[in-house]
Formats: sequence, C-alpha cells, structure tokens
Amino acid sequence: MKIVVLDGYTLNPGDLSWDALNVLGEVTVHDRTPYDQIAARCAGAQVVLTNKTPLDEATLAQLPDLKYVGVLATGYNIVDTAYCKQHGIVVSNVPGYGTNAVAQFVFALLLELCLHVQKHSDAVLEGKWVKSVDFCFWDFPLIELAGKTLGIIGFGTIGQKVADIAAAFDMQVIAHSRTQTDQSHRKNFKWVEMDELLSQSDMISIHCPLTPETQGLINTENLRKMKPSAFLINTSRGPIVNDADLAHALNNGVIAGAGIDVLSKEPPPADNPIFKAKNCIITPHIAWAAKEARARLMGIVTDNLKAFIAGQPTNVVNK
Repeated sequence: MKIVVLDGYTLNPGDLSWDALNVLGEVTVHDRTPYDQIAARCAGAQVVLTNKTPLDEATLAQLPDLKYVGVLATGYNIVDTAYCKQHGIVVSNVPGYGTNAVAQFVFALLLELCLHVQKHSDAVLEGKWVKSVDFCFWDFPLIELAGKTLGIIGFGTIGQKVADIAAAFDMQVIAHSRTQTDQSHRKNFKWVEMDELLSQSDMISIHCPLTPETQGLINTENLRKMKPSAFLINTSRGPIVNDADLAHALNNGVIAGAGIDVLSKEPPPADNPIFKAKNCIITPHIAWAAKEARARLMGIVTDNLKAFIAGQPTNVVNK
C-alpha cells in the first residue's frame, strides 16, 4: 500500500516518529507540498494524509487509485468530502487529540491579558525595577479572574474543558451552543442566547466550528454588544472573527483586549490590520501543538488507518 503524507512538518518537525505508519505500507513523507505538485506526489497512492494541503475535486479527479484520506487535524474543510463520498473514498479526521492543550492555551492568553506577565518581565530586565523607588511596580491594571463571567461560544469537548478550568478559577460560566447538553453537574453555569453572552461576559472564548453560520460571527455589530472592558479569545478558527472589525474595535475602545491564535488567512498577509491593533496578543496557530497533543494526534492517525485497512473505518466524516 502506497501512503503519501503531503505536509508532515507541522505535526512532526523531528521530535516524533513515523515508524508506526511505516509498518502499514510504503510511506513517503513530504514536509510541505505546493498545490501544483499534489497530484504528481500522490500518483498511485491508495492513502493520502494531509493537514492543510487542499484536496479539491480537480486534484482528487487525478487520483484514481485513492481509497482513503486521513486528515491530520480535526477540521477537514480542506478536503472535498462530497467528491470523496461520491467516489468511494473514505475520509477520516482526528477529533479530541488537543482538548487539554487548547484549553490550557486559552488561559495562557487570558492570563497574559489580565496580568501582562511578559511586559512586566521585559520592564524588569530593562532596569525599571532596579530604578524603582518602591518595592514593586505595575504598568498595567492587574485583573483577578475570580467572580468574572466567562462566555463560551461552542460547548464541545474543548469548550467544556475550558469551563472546567474556569470553575477552578471561581469564574461564572455562560455558554451558547447549537445543542444544549445536560450540564446540571456544573456550578455557576448557565445556557444563554448569543446576545446575552456577548453583553454579559467579561471574557469570551470561541470554540465553535467554522460553518457558513459562524463565519464572520464576531463582527462590528456583535463586538459593539460586548462590554468595553471585555476580552476576546479565539483559538478555534480564524474566519469566525472578522480581523478588520476586531482591529477597529480594539483601537477604538469598543472592547479592551484580545488573544488570537488563529487568523482569517494563514500565514497572514503583512497588511492584516490586526497587527496594528491595541492590546492584542497574536500567536501563530500553536494552541494545538504541544508535543503531547501531537503525539496523540499521530497515534489516532495511525489507528484510523489501521481501522480502515481492517475494513472498519473510524472517525469517518463523509459517511
């Protein structure tokens, strides 16, 4: 069986192993694959694994031997799943591997917005503490999470893990989701409609999937419904937030700050207005990338392929 990995570098830049896949077939791993080389590299392959390299209809039509596509991520919008279903190609994704890593990263961003740890460390190293007439100083307001209201948009496994951590900080949690599961075991929790979540939250964390309904959800209109003291965190999908609208809101005091791990286009263009926004922390889509999370991802990718070979495919997204 010929197995081609189109863009393996982000999953495994060298600190993991492909050995488990090598047992299953003849594996070729490419760090990255330009669009115009996809078909050539996949020629004759029964299995293609991809993270962000697109497999659209035009490309898939050139791969008559293809039987299985494994997405090295949870989101699978880079694959034309309808075409695959029509032509008997199974598509599997990897859910759940990054729950702990992403939830942890949410609070890394939120705590940085609340305490400005890096900026204060920089100030100390620049000599400001040495020159201080007082035993301590702070250049920014320091905010305690206890008692604050965290609004969570999307309440799947990651959203629920974020709620667990918020509870440990003694925060109030309100959530909005397409489906409202039983959360009666949670203290200080309430389901709300979107407008109430926007207006009542001190901090908002986004954990919904990217769909036609959620694309551009956080726009000028909805940002204006938020508290001027509120923080926005996005570790989900970039296009859920309108970058230009968020930049304008931050620069004009509509909201107080943002922590953004994803942008509408990645890598972003240099002229993205978010780069000039006030009090905005931007990280390069790394909430998922803790080594432990990537190792889980690698394991699930391998298990998915084993299940397909055994005739019992799992995590199929195009049934």
